[in-house]
Amino acid sequence: MDRNTISVIYGKDPFEMATKLMQDCDLAALIGDRNKKIAIKPNLITSTTADHGAVTHPEIVIAIIEYLQSQGFNNIKIIESSWVGDNTKRAFAVNGYNQISARYNVPLVDVKQDSYELVSVEGIKIEISKEALKTDFLINVPVLKGHCQTLMTCALKNMKGILSDRSKRAFHSMGLSKPIAALNKAKKQDFILVDNINGDLDFEEGGTPVYTYRMLAGLDPLLMDCFCANLIGFEPDEIGYIRYAKQMGIGNSDLSKLNVRELNQAICLPSRSTGRARSLERHTLQDSACSACYANLINALARMDENGTLDDAMDSISNGKVCIGQGFRGKGMTGCGVGNCTKGLSINVPGCPPTATAIREKLESL
Repeated sequence: MDRNTISVIYGKDPFEMATKLMQDCDLAALIGDRNKKIAIKPNLITSTTADHGAVTHPEIVIAIIEYLQSQGFNNIKIIESSWVGDNTKRAFAVNGYNQISARYNVPLVDVKQDSYELVSVEGIKIEISKEALKTDFLINVPVLKGHCQTLMTCALKNMKGILSDRSKRAFHSMGLSKPIAALNKAKKQDFILVDNINGDLDFEEGGTPVYTYRMLAGLDPLLMDCFCANLIGFEPDEIGYIRYAKQMGIGNSDLSKLNVRELNQAICLPSRSTGRARSLERHTLQDSACSACYANLINALARMDENGTLDDAMDSISNGKVCIGQGFRGKGMTGCGVGNCTKGLSINVPGCPPTATAIREKLESL
């Protein structure tokens, strides 16, 4: 697997999806030496379960451990710190990590209880977990979701979990974006497995999940975040820490060089939106829509709502609704449709699925 490739898989079984992605990427060959110290870094920001759209599905972590141990890797730890004000041990317990640790003999590292090394990057002083720094190969398992301060969070921002709480507070006082980029210059991640099954629409702590049933794998955190920004309706340069990461040379941001390798097709599943996401559904007319396509449409509508462009766009569309789903295949009609299934409509956003950014740009152009 090269650094310009991102692999994508769709499904309902996080364990199976993660396993197939690791096999496809040949993760064992990427790691190499079986004696390397490996850390798995999930997102356990709060003491909630994965159905809320904030934390990594534990089945993904189990899949990683089973894959690694089957390949002869046994020096493995799970390392994480919940956000300031929450308790990592409680987050571990709520999500079954104590049982995972005992079953597979994989230690849990609560970064809040760790000692730290003070490093200076780009003039920013950062306290980083010593356990994280001595890791030879770091597997980052972020949740792709919205964020009320940075707009989105994925691979780059998930590294905040290797910081002391004091540095987390300092990051917020500095506006988050530049220090997040600096952190990623201080400690690199080696493999990224993005949980995009049901990331929250707006908030880091969850509550408004949008079911996409998607998972992604890659090697370059900046490229991954640029691609994922598009998936949920943002231009990469709208995300402050992406701009700083580009300036600091963290990775590649040129999406024209990106090779997206889809292992299967998006699956057709009923919508499972909640809260604000459900309120946005009034602007849609769906018939047998695939989950990823529908989730991308909801994310696009959310971004337009934030930008104040949603109402004008809907006023310019026939019936004020965006059509989506396999039920529109072969139908020629006046209206606006999203995805290749609606290509017979007078206005169409092509793709299978199109990104939320592509949908947003097309609708705003109306």
